Amino acid sequence: MKTAMFIGTFTCLSLLIALPAAAGGIYGSVTTGYTGGLGVDVAATIHEFTRDLPLSARMTLGYNNASAGDPYDARQVFINDNTNGDPEKSAKSWQIRFDLLFPAFTVGPQQLYVFAGPRYARYKANFNYIGGNENFDVTSNSWGAGGGFESWFAVSDRTDFVLQLGFDWYSDAEISGHDTSYLPSGDHVNPRDGYDYASADDAIDQPKYELLGMMGLRFEF
Repeated sequence: MKTAMFIGTFTCLSLLIALPAAAGGIYGSVTTGYTGGLGVDVAATIHEFTRDLPLSARMTLGYNNASAGDPYDARQVFINDNTNGDPEKSAKSWQIRFDLLFPAFTVGPQQLYVFAGPRYARYKANFNYIGGNENFDVTSNSWGAGGGFESWFAVSDRTDFVLQLGFDWYSDAEISGHDTSYLPSGDHVNPRDGYDYASADDAIDQPKYELLGMMGLRFEF
């Protein structure tokens, strides 16, 4: 699956580079809202690049403050059974999303677009146990897919206000922390006794099922 997703994403990147810009224009956008956490997206769109089908292509780079998970469970799964120290936790996620957009239908005067495509997320959580002498990161890199709906509201001749609502899904991926890695296949590296991939997945809030609700501005170049 990872190989197929990589090939698909590489193909999408190649299309963005090769597609002629003259068809419907090139747009940039900046949106903020919720994508599994509060975050911001920066995107580039080639609008209606096909002659016979009004498809648009968009590449998005996103960042959000994600949920880290349970610090006590994380310590047991990746280090040891000690519970000393006051835990501090934080997490962040970077996403790359490629979408094809199609004008699905209209609601009154507004055109509603549907979008869908592959996703890739890099997740990192940090756990620091004050007074417990432990500070470690947990990481995972996930492939996925998603889609949703959006609409554009004209602000000026070259600027629109954007509203997006969608849903992303990410596949199970290797979860690594300290000197331990848990893999969906069960081929773990230095696992702690009594713990497996399900334990690590429960302890860490890596991307899985993510709602998307964003708003912002898009600009025509």
